[in-house]
Amino acid sequence: MNKADMPSVDQLIDRLESFMDKHIYPNEDRYQEQLDALEDRFSTVPLMEELKAKAKAEGLWNLWMPRDHGGLSNEEYCPLAEIMGRVLWSPEVFNCNAPDTGNMEVFMKYGTEAQKEEWLTPLLEGEIRSSYCMTEPDVASSDATNVKTLIKKEGSDYIVNGRKWFITNAPYERTKILIVMGKSDPENTNRHLQQSQILVPKDTPGVKVIRALTTLGYDDAPLGHAEVLFENVRVPAENILLGEGRGFEIAQGRLGPGRIHHCMRLIGSAQRALEFACRRATERETFGRKLAEHQSVLEDLAKSFNEIEQARLLTLKTARKIDDVGAKDARDLIAASKITVPLMAQTVIDRCMQIHGAGGLTGDYPMAEAFNYARWCRQADGPDQVHMMSLGKQLIRRYAG
Repeated sequence: MNKADMPSVDQLIDRLESFMDKHIYPNEDRYQEQLDALEDRFSTVPLMEELKAKAKAEGLWNLWMPRDHGGLSNEEYCPLAEIMGRVLWSPEVFNCNAPDTGNMEVFMKYGTEAQKEEWLTPLLEGEIRSSYCMTEPDVASSDATNVKTLIKKEGSDYIVNGRKWFITNAPYERTKILIVMGKSDPENTNRHLQQSQILVPKDTPGVKVIRALTTLGYDDAPLGHAEVLFENVRVPAENILLGEGRGFEIAQGRLGPGRIHHCMRLIGSAQRALEFACRRATERETFGRKLAEHQSVLEDLAKSFNEIEQARLLTLKTARKIDDVGAKDARDLIAASKITVPLMAQTVIDRCMQIHGAGGLTGDYPMAEAFNYARWCRQADGPDQVHMMSLGKQLIRRYAG
């Protein structure tokens, strides 16, 4: 879709909200029933393909597409990602789910024409899925220079050896390509030039999906998060991305916008939880009064509204700064958003679960799974502590340097 052909953001918001009302919310139970009926939980849910076709037909496809490729600005995309974040599986319906959006940006920014034709085109069409393999179980991957996976040149090939985990999409049957970060020059005195990123088709001999991992008991099927072993995996030299030693550069270019996408979606999850809590407060009685008449409940609702609004404004400001100056020069606000929004969502959703009593802990409502999403986002794309350390250093340089 060309920018000139795109409807306005307000029109897209209206279309997306209408689609959610007609096709997503009414199908939440059906989606779960189909998922539970799968012989393999990491295979395709039939409803997903049905809804993807509807989204394409209604022009609600690849809404994440960056502005320099004829799409939206980060700020324009914010309200759309928030709407999709209200139902955790819905971003895939619109081809807007992580990690595929970030991986597609990697191909757009750093891929060769051949790599784009082989992998980007089917990703944009939603025909395949992808994984981004950075985190490792044996090192503190919050410092990406710690990765131990080796990418060794051997003739006209590279040999990949290592172990990764919490690799989103890796168990999914539709996932066909893995972007793997490892060390191609471990002796380089510049720790940020030791790493490279390479494309590994999932069906390459030596790639083994060891197990699907859970977070707080959720397996996030059918996408999942897996432990993946690379044992003497041989791929052609042309599979290297951008060139040897450019892995850290690619990672930094990929993760900035992706972190904000998570924040956008989490705001949607928190907003929906608040709306559920408000309805619950008017429906239930304790001690002869509606929950909505208890001061503690009203205070929780008010605090939650305030915190969501603050997080939303921070995320919008961050998105605008990325649009204006790029992710590298917006890293202060990216860090601030990544610190603030997942914790806000976790706190707000927890309050809303409490208002729902024991039912709030069950799958009868969306809060428990959304709480899990918020909690693991405090680790994904860098834990809170790393972002606080980074932001603190930036502030010292800015105000005391």
